[in-house]
Amino acid sequence: MPRGFPFWAILSSLSGPIRGPRLPPPEPNPRRTAPVFELSARGMTSRRAADLAPSLIRDIANAGIGRRDVIPLWFGEGCWPSPDIAVEAARRALADGDHFYQPNSGKTELREELSAYHRRIYDVEIDPRRITVTASGMQALALVAQALIDPGDRAVIIGPVWPNIRETLRISGAFVIEHALRPASGRWSLDVGRLIDDIGENTRLVFINSPANPTGWTATPDELDAVIEHCRRNKVWLVADDAYSRLCYGRRYAPCALTRTEPDDLVISVSTFSKAWSMTGWRLGWITAPAELEAPLAMLTEYNIAGAPGFVQAAGIAALRDGEPDVALLQQRLAALRPLAGEHLAGVPGVRYLEPEGAFYSFFGVDGMTDSVATAKHILATCGVGLAPGRAFGPHGEGHLRLCFAQPPETLTTALERLADYFDATAAGG
Repeated sequence: MPRGFPFWAILSSLSGPIRGPRLPPPEPNPRRTAPVFELSARGMTSRRAADLAPSLIRDIANAGIGRRDVIPLWFGEGCWPSPDIAVEAARRALADGDHFYQPNSGKTELREELSAYHRRIYDVEIDPRRITVTASGMQALALVAQALIDPGDRAVIIGPVWPNIRETLRISGAFVIEHALRPASGRWSLDVGRLIDDIGENTRLVFINSPANPTGWTATPDELDAVIEHCRRNKVWLVADDAYSRLCYGRRYAPCALTRTEPDDLVISVSTFSKAWSMTGWRLGWITAPAELEAPLAMLTEYNIAGAPGFVQAAGIAALRDGEPDVALLQQRLAALRPLAGEHLAGVPGVRYLEPEGAFYSFFGVDGMTDSVATAKHILATCGVGLAPGRAFGPHGEGHLRLCFAQPPETLTTALERLADYFDATAAGG
C-alpha cells in the first residue's frame, strides 16, 4: 500500500475525546500584535507564502486588462462559452434546491458518469471509488501534492511547465527538479534516458503534463511506457496532468498513463472540465487514483473546501453525458486555427516556431531575447497583443513567448499580423 496518512487509522480506533494537559495561556505573539505597517512581508506571513513566486502571466495581463485595443492571448482559455447543456443543467439544479454540501469525494452520479466516460472514450475500466471530484483541476493538483509530498521529497517535472505545477509542489515542501524538453527534428523532444537519470534517491513523484502547457509537446506511447516501467520498478509515483488529453490533433485523445497501467500502479491522473468543455470559470475537475487514496483524498477535501458545489457537478454530469458534440466542435476549431500561427510566424526572421502536437498554445522562440517579460510588455504597449512571457514557465522557458490560439479566426489573424510586423521591424532594427 502506498504511503498514506497514518493518523487516520489511529484516530479511527479511538473511542473518546483526545485530552491532554491543561496548558498556560500563550505568550503574546509580537508578530500578531505589532502594527501592520511595522511588519515586513516575512513577518506577516509564513515562509511558505513569502517564498511564492508571483505570476508573471498575471503581471502582463494586469497591464493590459481594460484596454479596448488589446487582443488578449495570455491566458489558457478559449473565447467560446460553455456548452448550453451544462448551463441548463446547473440552472435546473439550482431551481431544484441543490444548494447544500456535497459528499467529499463528489456526487455518486458524477463519479459513475466519469467512470462511464473513461470506458467510452479511453476504453479503460475505472472503478468509481477511484475517482475524487474536485473544485477545479488546480485543486486536484494541490490535493495530490498534499497527499503524496512530505517536506524534502524530490519531485521531478518536465519543463518548460505551467508555473502552478511547480509552485503547488513547492508549497507542499517538495524539492523540485526540472528536466528540460529540447527542440529536435522539428518538435519538442524528451530525452527519456536523462529524465530517468533525474529520478534519483528520495524521488517521491514524477510529474508529466501531456499534452503540455506551454509547448504542446505530447508524450509518445514508448516514452510513457519507459517512464511508467521505471517508476514501477522503483516505487515512485507518476502523476499525469491530463487536462489537455482531448485537445490533440489527428486522434481522439493523446496517449495517457491511465490506458497503460494497472489499477494498483502508483499512478494518478488529474483532469479538468475547463479545457475540452470550455468550462474554465466553473472550477470542476477530478482525480483518478489507486483505491487506497480514496479516504485520504476525501479527508483533505473536507479540510479544504468540503466539496465541489452540487449545481456545478450537475453541469459536469450533463457535459459528460451529452457534451461530446461540443468537444468535437472545439477539436475542429483548434485544428483549423493551429496552422494560422505557423503561417504567420514560421518565416519571420528571428522567430523559432515549432508546431504544437496538442493543447492550444504556440510557444515560439525569439533570437537574442533574454528578457521575455520586458519583451511581452513592449509588445503589449506597442502592438496591443497580450502574450505570456516564457520566463513564467521556468528557466527553460526564457527566450520564448506563448500565445493561446483558441480565438475567432479573424481575431487571431489580426494578432498574428501585428506580431509578424513587430518582429520584422525588430529584425530590421526598427
